[in-house]
Amino acid sequence: MLSYGKNVLFSTNPKIIKKVYISQTLKDKKVIDYLRENHLHYDCLPVEALNQKCKGNHQGVVILSDDYEYAGFDDLLKEDFIVILDHLEDPHNFGAIARTCEAAGVKGIIIPKDRSVMVNDVVIKTSVGTTSYVKIVKVTNLVEIIKKLKNNGYFVYGSIMSGKDYRCVSYAPKKVLVIGNEGKGISPLVLKNCDELVKIPMRGEVNSLNASVASALLIYKMGDL
Repeated sequence: MLSYGKNVLFSTNPKIIKKVYISQTLKDKKVIDYLRENHLHYDCLPVEALNQKCKGNHQGVVILSDDYEYAGFDDLLKEDFIVILDHLEDPHNFGAIARTCEAAGVKGIIIPKDRSVMVNDVVIKTSVGTTSYVKIVKVTNLVEIIKKLKNNGYFVYGSIMSGKDYRCVSYAPKKVLVIGNEGKGISPLVLKNCDELVKIPMRGEVNSLNASVASALLIYKMGDL
């Protein structure tokens, strides 16, 4: 898998990096020192060659790493706080949420296998490489997974505009936060299986927040940070 950017390089677990391509004109001593200190193999290429490897703003750094290794569901059961992304489509939202999760100490994210954005170069770039430190699980059926989580003692909260003010909720020790699709919100069957619905009050003319912004507010409140 190819990812890119200086911050992504510094945040990605060096153990999964196979090689780094840097621009021949790169003058950033911090990047060179980091590569050498972590014994990472790197090649110097013309900037045109880097442009061909990726479409985004690579900042003179392109990283070749192992394909993202999704975790297994059982790996999450030791975590007290899990986030479910119900068919998110925007990789920037996914990456930003992964970054927030890592910063807040939330180590588990669940996504559906179908009709959902996967971990790709844009997700990694937006997350600044923090996907290396969060367990992301792909599942076939979110409803069945929610039922399994409940059987393991988790309380499931869904984010929806008709819910209770998120600041007035006493959150369970073991909890799951469900974030819905950017346009459609939480799917009906998933919504039906949530234990409690929460909302972020709106006072302006806009009646909703970007999925990643809303997630950040909820994650930090639910995590008591």
